[in-house]
Amino acid sequence: MVSLIHNLLPRLVLLHLWVVLLCNSGTYVWSLNYTNYRQVGDLRLSRIQKHLDTLNKPPVFSIQSPDGDIIDCVHKRKQPALDHPLLKNHKIQEGGKSGNISQSDGYIRRGAWQMWHQKGQRCPKGTVPVRRSTVHDVLRADSLYDFGKKRRRTDPLARRPDAPDVVSGNGHEHAIAYTGTSSEVYGAKATINVWDPKIEVINEFSLSQIWVLSGSFDGSDLNSIEAGWQVSPELYGDNRPRLFTYWTSDAYQATGCYNLLCSGFVQTNSRIAIGAAISPLSEFQGSQFDVTIVIWKDPKLGNWWMGFGDNTLVGYWPAELFTHLADRATMVEWGGEIVNSRANGEHTSTEMGSGHFAEDGFGKASYFRNLEIVDSDNSLISARDISTLAENTNCYNIKSSSNSQWGTYFYYGGPGRNPQCQ
Repeated sequence: MVSLIHNLLPRLVLLHLWVVLLCNSGTYVWSLNYTNYRQVGDLRLSRIQKHLDTLNKPPVFSIQSPDGDIIDCVHKRKQPALDHPLLKNHKIQEGGKSGNISQSDGYIRRGAWQMWHQKGQRCPKGTVPVRRSTVHDVLRADSLYDFGKKRRRTDPLARRPDAPDVVSGNGHEHAIAYTGTSSEVYGAKATINVWDPKIEVINEFSLSQIWVLSGSFDGSDLNSIEAGWQVSPELYGDNRPRLFTYWTSDAYQATGCYNLLCSGFVQTNSRIAIGAAISPLSEFQGSQFDVTIVIWKDPKLGNWWMGFGDNTLVGYWPAELFTHLADRATMVEWGGEIVNSRANGEHTSTEMGSGHFAEDGFGKASYFRNLEIVDSDNSLISARDISTLAENTNCYNIKSSSNSQWGTYFYYGGPGRNPQCQ
């Protein structure tokens, strides 16, 4: 095995990527030196390959995406989720009902989908699409253990008892809307504008997502289910916005992961690949594209389902994975998050949303619209009396409102470093 790995990957690994971004003003060339020259030992390579052999299941069929991804069509009974010790005898649930998906009007165009669909290929019935992980994907992470996981908390955050679960002490910054902690919530929904924010350094990211939460925000038992889109060069090796999921049952300590990079999330859909790039994207003062995401708890079996787009069920998080969320959620958050590593001793220029502040409005700033929650009757209702939070409004901000077409909505985001954000 080690000799085979040597043939596939030299001990001196160079991952140097030049990303060319086309902007309205012309061509913007952006250099990301992803891994530099890293000495990779035989033992580490063998451990990585062993992990990938477990993660990448034998495909029935594989699809080469135009963006370089390989999508493996894996038999649904062989998917990574079922390796979880709590799911050894799990019977895959089919179906579910998520309510009606909001329609789009005006300058908003439907059809933000996934790049691997562009050649018309699909996974066969009875299989699920899984983005193949590579040795280079793992090498961009701090370690094999950290691959596919959010970084654990390093600093406590002084916070109000009713504040949302945000951690700014370790460089994470947010612009979010949230419900009160006394709520009994069984799901959430929103339609999210999709952009391609620029990322300054590899270990930073920019995401826009829904959080469904329960447990202690200050302890080690926080349960969280998350879904949205993100740009993460470290995780994916490029600057494309991608559909993602995350889950944890212990405040991001040991359980859970992004997408299907560990066992847990059970995929049921053969058309949507979690972790795959979304296309097309919104343009500044041009066409706007958005995606609808809904997360809700099946009242019969207790599993937490995820829907994407027009009533498309992607899969679910089994109730067995959770403690507090096995019952219900107590808070929902919607919004953006970035990592500010202060790599050069100043605030990052990593963008949130479109890279424009909330007050720039439609066609310029990114938005969440038609915010809804699932109540105890398993019905979708408009999210009212939401609060908003942004730690540093000179860098990223948020402004909420409501109307008859968009229900409860908000604009959010920002450019990061600027004369008022240092």
